[in-house]
Amino acid sequence: MGESAYSFSLTTFSPSGKLVQIEHALNAVAQGATSLGIKASNGVVIATEKKLPSMLIDESTVNKIMLLSSNVGVVYSGMGPDFRVLVRKARKRAQQYFQMYKENIPVAQLVRETAIVMQEFTQRGGVRPFGVSLLMAGFDEHGPQLYQIDPSGSYFAWKASAIGKNMTNAKTFLEKRYSEEIELEDAVHTALLTLKEGFEGQITANNIEVAIVGEDKQFKVLTPSEVSDYLEEVE
Repeated sequence: MGESAYSFSLTTFSPSGKLVQIEHALNAVAQGATSLGIKASNGVVIATEKKLPSMLIDESTVNKIMLLSSNVGVVYSGMGPDFRVLVRKARKRAQQYFQMYKENIPVAQLVRETAIVMQEFTQRGGVRPFGVSLLMAGFDEHGPQLYQIDPSGSYFAWKASAIGKNMTNAKTFLEKRYSEEIELEDAVHTALLTLKEGFEGQITANNIEVAIVGEDKQFKVLTPSEVSDYLEEVE
């Protein structure tokens, strides 16, 4: 039997040691809009394409970057409805921690808790893996942090990363541009240039989303007018 005989079972390994459904989930991510994150010396920026399927959709109701706690936010590539489920679970976990300890949950702990949920959905019958990869950005006592979480439940801290349709070219671009000393303002410019590199059509403040978290430990999604100002600076 070939690999295809195992492709419909989540809980059965193929002879080559793969869980083929997880690979299919990664393909779903690879078809999603490009998202990226850059860790600067004094903060983190995450950015994503926000292309709408129709001009009749009210763009103000579509949000791809979400706040999890006051100092942590997340962006996704892949399936939006799956992302909503993970956001709800992560927010609930962050609030439980705050209720108990009266301080914000550490970024690495929230990443780990979210990755545990995603891993559980690779090991049980009757469920499927989440069709999203996440970039989680935050700032706590350990400084600025950027993590990527994949459908398998694996997660790593990154200096800069990209997920989605154009991730290979975006990562190559980031490798050339990234430096350890980069500051938050320059990181925003680099993020916009990276998105611009593989963008189909005209990039505007309304078809991308950008968020930052700095030393004030407040995660903030930039308004279209703020994004517009940054776009003018990189042109």
